[in-house]
Amino acid sequence: MPLENFRTQVSEWLAEHCPESARGKGEIVTIGSKRPMKDPSLLQWRHSLGAKGWTVPTWPKEYGGGGLDNDEAGILYEELARISARLPMHGMGVSMIGPTLLEYGTEEQKKLHIPGIASGDVSWCQGYSEPGAGSDLASLRTKAEDKGDFFEVNGQKIWTSGAHYSDFGVLVLRTDPEAPKHQGLTYFFLDMKSPGIEIKPIRQISGGANFNEVYFTDVRIPDAQRLGNVGQGWQVALTTLMNERASIGGGGGGVNFDSVFELAQSVDYGERPAIEDPSVRRKLADWYVQEAGLKFTGYRSMTALSKGEIPGPENSIGKLVGAPKQQDMASFALDLLEQAGVIWDEKLSERAGLFQATYMASPGLRIAGGTDEIMANIIAERVLGMPQDIRVDKGIPFSEVPTASS
Repeated sequence: MPLENFRTQVSEWLAEHCPESARGKGEIVTIGSKRPMKDPSLLQWRHSLGAKGWTVPTWPKEYGGGGLDNDEAGILYEELARISARLPMHGMGVSMIGPTLLEYGTEEQKKLHIPGIASGDVSWCQGYSEPGAGSDLASLRTKAEDKGDFFEVNGQKIWTSGAHYSDFGVLVLRTDPEAPKHQGLTYFFLDMKSPGIEIKPIRQISGGANFNEVYFTDVRIPDAQRLGNVGQGWQVALTTLMNERASIGGGGGGVNFDSVFELAQSVDYGERPAIEDPSVRRKLADWYVQEAGLKFTGYRSMTALSKGEIPGPENSIGKLVGAPKQQDMASFALDLLEQAGVIWDEKLSERAGLFQATYMASPGLRIAGGTDEIMANIIAERVLGMPQDIRVDKGIPFSEVPTASS
């Protein structure tokens, strides 16, 4: 179909199915079964998009996607932006776990779980970090013992975002303590209501409690809920991490250049409009260039995905630039707002508290998916070809790796 004809079809469909309540600023269009929306028309909007496959327009139709090519998806997003349509928040299912299922899932696993992610009816979380395994993720100790047709899981995960409202979760677990640490891991997914799971929310400085501690006591995970081969967990986990870094680097939520630029046009800085101040204009120019660079780096990832390839280390570049950029822009926006910047209230604050919310959340973005320092190491080693860090635990069985108590 000619692209202009496709654009016309998209425009007509949106005019019919996108309610006024889903256009412009307003209530967030949430995903999953445990985060209801106040406005029922938003739920219908999410269902309409999901039924069309346009929450994930480039995913295969047989798994609930739209089956569009990149050009068609670009037109769809242009038309959505033209009417200021609010899309369902993607969450981990769409941005991280769905792509991993597409890459490593069996046909049965894909048909069973990807449609729920695509529709937004099912939410997912990621169980990676542990009290002793964060940046050095391969040091994780939560174990899964092979019991035949199921694995028995014991241990603890921490900083698990959204575990308290997620329907399913993915886990990387230690299945072979006698193998070197990167080789003894296996990747699973499980129902978060499984017996033996205890979830304890962690209260944040913002007042929210989105992060959680998750404890596993004799939790049974069927072997049919394993992704990849036993011992292939690190490779599968990297696919999820690469997509997470792409999502964070792309700045899919929070403050962006346009929001700060509009703010600079509407407030004063000293004795004149902020947009006329040279120091403000210099900052805006820097962020515009960074955002353009992130956009084109994202295109490289999209090209790789369209060819069936796994996103590479370029996503580490995007995250290393994108996460600090969000923090800097949010901080600068609060400076421009002066005393009004300390007020965080959806009804009273500029843009319903967007700048305040991003400022409080942005330090976490510089940790999630790998800290700034880890991203810099990846770029140095895998992009620039510099020597790797010295690793004293390389090649030895994980059970022989020294610990603080040994």
